[in-house]
Amino acid sequence: MPTSQGQKIRLIYLMDILKERTDDEHVMTIPEIITALAEYDVIAERKTLYSDIELLRLYGMDIEQRRSRTFGYYLASHQFELPELKLLVDAVQSSRFITHRKSSELIKKLSSLTSMHQSKLLRRQVVTPSSPKAINESVYYNIDAIHAAINSGRKISFKYFDYNLSKTRVYRRNGEPYIQTPLALCWSDDKYYLICYSSKYDSFVHYRVDRMSSTAICDEKADVIDKKRFNVSEHIKSVFGMYGGEVVRATLRFEKGLINSVLDRFGSDVKLREHDDKFEIVVEVSESVVFLSWIIQFGDRAEIVSPESLRESMRDLIGKLSAKYV
Repeated sequence: MPTSQGQKIRLIYLMDILKERTDDEHVMTIPEIITALAEYDVIAERKTLYSDIELLRLYGMDIEQRRSRTFGYYLASHQFELPELKLLVDAVQSSRFITHRKSSELIKKLSSLTSMHQSKLLRRQVVTPSSPKAINESVYYNIDAIHAAINSGRKISFKYFDYNLSKTRVYRRNGEPYIQTPLALCWSDDKYYLICYSSKYDSFVHYRVDRMSSTAICDEKADVIDKKRFNVSEHIKSVFGMYGGEVVRATLRFEKGLINSVLDRFGSDVKLREHDDKFEIVVEVSESVVFLSWIIQFGDRAEIVSPESLRESMRDLIGKLSAKYV
């Protein structure tokens, strides 16, 4: 092997060794580094390694040295800090739309972004008994195809299904593909949704990404949507829980102890106005069972003030629920 080529491969292995085996609590001495390089059949001398470490420092690697009984070297900062990786691992483990198999694969990849010593700390389990995992393994590839279609300005084709009592897929429209213009992906209430524009109905529709299959990019160009007509953030706020229903402007009244819950749902920019010992907000919501159920959970501490049509929907729902328990 020519000298220049040998130096290049030695630098690459040295960089990998420092990334994988060192951190601010684990250092390697020069003899230990020489032994580690020998595992890759790379021979290195002490003086050469000093020069190599300086080259890696010039390249931008944050290599520090520490003296105990002898000098040791370590990578002081990795691409991600350990708390950042813990946060990402927790998100992957607790996410419902990522299957167990894909969660394991992603966590393994995340663990490779730090030293082998710190990666052991990422193997902790997050207890999420109320969050069962998805069973559709194609979610990851659906998301990839959707992003590619949005970026290329193309429509997408996919099949949409529900599960029956045997957990078998039952395709809607007898398996006929949907052809839609994808607008955005939304993670709401621990579920992933695709927001599309339907030219047939001239409206926006939503699909659960984990219930899509055979997703592909079409040659047909996507429909052009006026940006003033579609705002992702405002759309998500109004279409409550991503379920269909007529969007109405509603006045809602709450006890003051529910301020945190209201801000969690509608965002910190929602205007709160005091009303006696309570407070009111005016927001656009979807007139759906999902929204009404959210209000019901607060009992007599929350009230729909207007419009009357929404109050009537609440009375109908309460009547149906009451009849079930007579």
